[in-house]
Amino acid sequence: MKCPFCGEDNTRVIDSRPAEDNSSIRRRRQCDKCQKRFTTYEKVEAIPLVVIKKDLNRESYDRAKIEAGVFRSCHKRPISVDQINCLVDEVETAIFNLEEKEIASSKIGEILMEKLKELDPVAYVRFASVYREFKDVNTFMDELKKILDN
Repeated sequence: MKCPFCGEDNTRVIDSRPAEDNSSIRRRRQCDKCQKRFTTYEKVEAIPLVVIKKDLNRESYDRAKIEAGVFRSCHKRPISVDQINCLVDEVETAIFNLEEKEIASSKIGEILMEKLKELDPVAYVRFASVYREFKDVNTFMDELKKILDN
């Protein structure tokens, strides 16, 4: 780390502790040349994730879109906000654990449907009916039969 006062490359850490928000490390450093002290912050670099939509357009990942879809699917179901947040966290963890810079929206949808199926079958069918764009009752019934067979 270069000293902001004299530009020297040799600085040392004299104190290190978590920052107030607990998402970064606050370090006090001292320059070996001019002896001046300064503070740096170290935090995990988030990989920007790009979502590839059905029409092949690309947009930045937005957690709020997943939350909105799950909330709509769980409307009037006995599912708490904490359960929904936990599900979205699990989906987000699964997405970021893929360690890819770009991910197809279809992959996100499949991960989400697997998690919803475990949480609530009705919410799963609601989400699947919109996500998979059921065209008629027969397609809807086929999905219900899959659930009932399991």
